[in-house]
Amino acid sequence: MTGHDEKQDWDRGRRGGRRSIVLRAAGLTLAGALVLGVAATGWVYWHLNNNIKSVDINSALGDDRPARAVATPTPDGSASPSATASAPPTGALNILVLGSDSRSGAENRELGGGSSSGARSDTAMVVHLDAGRTTATVVSIPRDTLVTRPPCPLSSGRSTAVAYGAMFNSAYAVGGPVCAVKTVESITGVRMDHYIEIDFSGFAKLVNALGGVTVTTDEDIDDDDSHLHLAAGTHHLDGKQALALARTRHGIGDGSDLGRIGLQQKLVKALLEQIASIDLLTDPTQLYGVADAVTGSLTTDTGLDSLGELTDLGESLKGLAADRVETVMMPVVTAPSDPNRVVAREPAASELWESLR
Repeated sequence: MTGHDEKQDWDRGRRGGRRSIVLRAAGLTLAGALVLGVAATGWVYWHLNNNIKSVDINSALGDDRPARAVATPTPDGSASPSATASAPPTGALNILVLGSDSRSGAENRELGGGSSSGARSDTAMVVHLDAGRTTATVVSIPRDTLVTRPPCPLSSGRSTAVAYGAMFNSAYAVGGPVCAVKTVESITGVRMDHYIEIDFSGFAKLVNALGGVTVTTDEDIDDDDSHLHLAAGTHHLDGKQALALARTRHGIGDGSDLGRIGLQQKLVKALLEQIASIDLLTDPTQLYGVADAVTGSLTTDTGLDSLGELTDLGESLKGLAADRVETVMMPVVTAPSDPNRVVAREPAASELWESLR
């Protein structure tokens, strides 16, 4: 072999060695990226899952509750609509949704003011999903409704006393989510399958994560208490403004809670329309922001306290459009004992609740 041949062999070996090093480096880089990607995905799931707070309402209330809805059999004889291994559940469902005015935490105090020593359920809605989950009814319960508040179990093992002529939102104040659910079931005769609570800062973060929300008001709003000043018309609101709209009542109508409920119901429809108008799956950053805002602000029952369970619920609502959601208020009249309070108007209220069983 000549010296020239030896040099060519040496050059080929050196180039092959370089390629080997480059390939190994690329392989290690790819492997590292995959490991980091899996780790990041795992951290995101862990973070979102651990954001959610929950209360074991079923264990606290036991069997002394309205019966669960009975599934309607399908032509093939199976109980419908039930979940399968590949499909989300589609049965009728009743969910108690509360907006809590908790002042705990700096963000909530900044948005709501006041003491951090307690919280009230200033927004209460029973969300009824019809079988198939393509239509829904949202029933608002005025916080100023006078009710018979049943005895509620406490974490200490004791229970609250029955209270006659109590304001509806006092149930949450004295016994938390468990008492709120028990009181709603007591006055409606409807089983609450799930419980969802969202606080001040969580609602504002959710609206911001969605890019704001567009709402049309029928009259000027001038409320120093909620710091909201809007002329009649259409407005695109950020989270802080949307929260103020949900809380305002002194600047509209007669200043009662009933006027506020009308604005809250508009917000529900507007949020559904905003969610439908964007494709979160094509924007991972926005999807994460929405998921973080939702899970970080929620308290649920133990049946919805995981990312998987919340995802299943969301998947089951894919066919629910904003125009298929009916918003109503529980029929009420002025309370005979107090012109600033209301009571259920019968038989209309009972007929409404019967339609949701």
